[in-house]
Amino acid sequence: MNHIFSVQGMTCGHCEKAVTTAIKLLDPQAVVRIDRSQNRVEVTTEQPREAVAEAIREEGYSVAP
Repeated sequence: MNHIFSVQGMTCGHCEKAVTTAIKLLDPQAVVRIDRSQNRVEVTTEQPREAVAEAIREEGYSVAP
Protein backbone atom coordinates (compact mmCIF):
# COMPACT_ATOMS: atom_id res chain seq x y z
CA MET A 1 0.00 0.00 0.00
CA ASN A 2 1.11 3.52 -0.71
CA HIS A 3 0.32 6.21 1.87
CA ILE A 4 0.96 9.94 1.48
CA PHE A 5 1.08 12.18 4.55
CA SER A 6 1.37 15.90 5.08
CA VAL A 7 3.79 16.20 7.99
CA GLN A 8 4.44 19.51 9.73
CA GLY A 9 7.56 20.28 11.72
CA MET A 10 10.30 18.66 9.63
CA THR A 11 12.99 21.32 9.31
CA CYS A 12 16.23 19.46 8.67
CA GLY A 13 17.90 16.23 7.66
CA HIS A 14 17.77 15.01 11.27
CA CYS A 15 13.99 15.37 11.20
CA GLU A 16 13.83 13.32 8.00
CA LYS A 17 15.99 10.63 9.58
CA ALA A 18 13.82 10.54 12.72
CA VAL A 19 10.66 10.08 10.65
CA THR A 20 12.27 7.44 8.46
CA THR A 21 13.61 5.53 11.47
CA ALA A 22 10.22 5.57 13.21
CA ILE A 23 8.55 4.14 10.12
CA LYS A 24 11.29 1.54 9.61
CA LEU A 25 10.88 0.38 13.23
CA LEU A 26 7.23 -0.28 12.44
CA ASP A 27 8.03 -1.95 9.11
CA PRO A 28 11.68 -2.62 8.21
CA GLN A 29 10.64 -3.29 4.59
CA ALA A 30 8.91 0.07 4.17
CA VAL A 31 10.05 2.42 1.42
CA VAL A 32 10.06 6.02 2.65
CA ARG A 33 10.33 9.09 0.41
CA ILE A 34 10.37 12.54 1.99
CA ASP A 35 10.00 15.92 0.31
CA ARG A 36 10.63 18.31 3.19
CA SER A 37 9.95 21.42 1.07
CA GLN A 38 6.41 20.14 0.45
CA ASN A 39 5.95 18.65 3.95
CA ARG A 40 5.26 15.37 2.17
CA VAL A 41 6.06 11.86 3.34
CA GLU A 42 5.25 8.97 1.03
CA VAL A 43 5.41 5.46 2.46
CA THR A 44 5.04 2.13 0.72
CA THR A 45 4.21 -0.47 3.38
CA GLU A 46 1.82 -3.23 4.30
CA GLN A 47 1.09 -1.47 7.62
CA PRO A 48 -2.23 0.37 8.06
CA ARG A 49 -2.21 4.11 7.39
CA GLU A 50 -3.09 5.04 10.98
CA ALA A 51 -0.23 2.94 12.39
CA VAL A 52 2.26 4.77 10.18
CA ALA A 53 0.75 8.15 11.09
CA GLU A 54 1.00 7.29 14.79
CA ALA A 55 4.67 6.32 14.43
CA ILE A 56 5.34 9.76 12.90
CA ARG A 57 3.33 11.52 15.64
CA GLU A 58 5.28 9.69 18.34
CA GLU A 59 8.42 11.38 16.98
CA GLY A 60 6.80 14.74 17.69
CA TYR A 61 5.55 15.70 14.24
CA SER A 62 2.07 16.75 13.28
CA VAL A 63 0.32 14.61 10.65
CA ALA A 64 -2.56 16.23 8.75
CA PRO A 65 -5.61 14.05 8.13
